[in-house]
Parts: sequence; structure tokens; C-alpha cells
Amino acid sequence: MWKSNWRLTLAGALLASGVVQAQGVAADGQKVVMQGDGSGAPCLACHGLDGAGNNAAGFPRLAGLNVDYLAKQIRDYNAGLRVSPIMQPNVDNLSEQQILDVAAYYAQQPVPAAATVSDDAELLALGEKLATRGDWNHYIPACESCHGPDSQGVSATFPGLAGQHPNYIKQQLNAWRSGQRHNDPNQLMTGVAERLTEQQVEAVSMYLGAQPAVAAEGGQ
Repeated sequence: MWKSNWRLTLAGALLASGVVQAQGVAADGQKVVMQGDGSGAPCLACHGLDGAGNNAAGFPRLAGLNVDYLAKQIRDYNAGLRVSPIMQPNVDNLSEQQILDVAAYYAQQPVPAAATVSDDAELLALGEKLATRGDWNHYIPACESCHGPDSQGVSATFPGLAGQHPNYIKQQLNAWRSGQRHNDPNQLMTGVAERLTEQQVEAVSMYLGAQPAVAAEGGQ
């Protein structure tokens, strides 16, 4: 009886402290990535088995991103906080465990090398300024002020931007500008994106996409 009560007490203490948390299983996530959720296309159709994504199509790199960030984005699609006619029908049947599994799988994939997609030195210099110093004359903070040093990401809230596909970054900045996307904390990205010019959107997307990325904590 004493041992039984002790185990119950320990289990309760662990749950209360948050030590016991749901974990994703990467091997199970790979099955979902390859087969889909039973109602739509598998993840690899757009993001690839390795999570490299596709710049031309605007499909983001998932490899090496923060595992909790990845899981949150899938939940946000299902909750309507993010809108995508491609993503929503392909993840709406995923269980919570499958969401965690897929996130765990892609977070553990090696980060691919960043590709140089522009040789416009002036454009890249403007992008570097916005990413590292911002444009305070127009109330635009540096990307690094939220996304961390070298825009490598900070926890599950601010994803790594370095090495992300430029077309995807540009697509998302425009989504915030138009109000189509609104799952950012305290509408931080909405306020920043609305103040960016078209040239600045292009510049910062190109610059960030050309920067080397490292796997987030909880990734590979």
C-alpha cells in the first residue's frame, strides 16, 4: 500500500511540475510524412522526406526547426489561426500524437545548406541592415531582436529565419500585411510587416534565405 501511494504521489508531483510531457516519436512521424493523414497528400509531397521544402513553389523548409514551433503551426492551421488551402485539408485529420510525431521527425532532419538566390549586392545589403539593425526611422525593429542572434530562432515562439526559403518568407510577410495570417504573439509580426515596403520585403527575404542555419534546440 505504501509503495502504491508513493507512486501515485510521485506521478502527481511530476504532472504538476510539467516534467511529464507528451513526446513525439520521430519514427512514427516518418510514417505520417510518407503516407499522410488518410485524407490528403503526404507531407513529403510539398516539404520532401528530408524537410528541405521548395523555394520555387514557396514550400518552407521544416528540417531542423524547433519541434514545438512545428507542432504549434499544425495546430494553428487546424484552428484557423493560419490559413492555407494546401495545408489545412492535409493536416485536419491528424491526431495530437501524430502532430507531435511529425514535428519530432522534421525537427530531427539535417538542415540543408542555404542557397544563394540573388547576387544583387545592394538588395542583400538592405536585407542585412533590416535583419541586424532594423529601420528605426520607420519603427521597424531588427529581425534579430525577436528571432535571436543571426536570426537562428528563439524557442517555440520565434522560428529560425536563417536559411528559410526566400519565397516563403516573402509569402508570409505579405500574409501578415494583408491580415491573412495572425498567429503571431501580440501581433508583433503584423505591425512590422505593415511598415515594410515591397523592396524591403524582397531584400530581407533574400538576405535571410542566403544565411546558414543551424538546427534549433530539440532538433537534430
